[in-house]
Amino acid sequence: MANTRFASQTTGEAEKPVTSSSVFSMFGGGAKKEKKEDEDRGDNSGSAKAQRDAAAAGKGEEEEAPESEDVHFEPVIKLTEKVETATNEEAEEQLFKMRAKLFKFVKETTEWKERGTGDVRLLKHKENGKTRLVMRRDKTLKVCANHYIVPEMKLSPNVGSDRSWVWNAAADVSEGEAEAVTLAIRFANSENANLFKDAFLKAQKDNEELFNKAAEGSDAPAPAVEES
Repeated sequence: MANTRFASQTTGEAEKPVTSSSVFSMFGGGAKKEKKEDEDRGDNSGSAKAQRDAAAAGKGEEEEAPESEDVHFEPVIKLTEKVETATNEEAEEQLFKMRAKLFKFVKETTEWKERGTGDVRLLKHKENGKTRLVMRRDKTLKVCANHYIVPEMKLSPNVGSDRSWVWNAAADVSEGEAEAVTLAIRFANSENANLFKDAFLKAQKDNEELFNKAAEGSDAPAPAVEES
């Protein structure tokens, strides 16, 4: 009875078809085959050839990419137009110009104080003919001397120097209001100092003639006013 049951079981198992997959699975071969099939069907992007192909394609896209158009931006802050500043020298003729250094005598401390370095100029007015001395500092152009050359002025050589002069100005207006000052000017050499002296004395003589004519005219009777 027992033998019969064993035989039937054996016979039943024998009736089942034996496939290749079942044989490989018994020895662990089924999984290996599926893995190989996956490799055959899988992506080859990780291979060296695939990487080279991808790099070449990317380079081609970069070379073929069109250049971007120039973009114009309007400035947020616009520069203002340059404004010409009046200096009251537009109606004057320059008679003399020389670079020098100017000093002012300070009575309170009894010492000379530097006023600035720049071009000292003699300017003659085109209408009234009067000549004044004007000096501006370099860069800032701030006035450090501004007065008429009047007959009372005396140009004297500075002690111990052949390139420096000293004079008194009764009404220098470089600071805004008329002020009596003692000024000294120093040039690069004695030749420049002598050129300044000659121009200064000539302007002083011309102004004296103008002042005398103006004084004579002021003594004359005023013209009668015509009745309307």
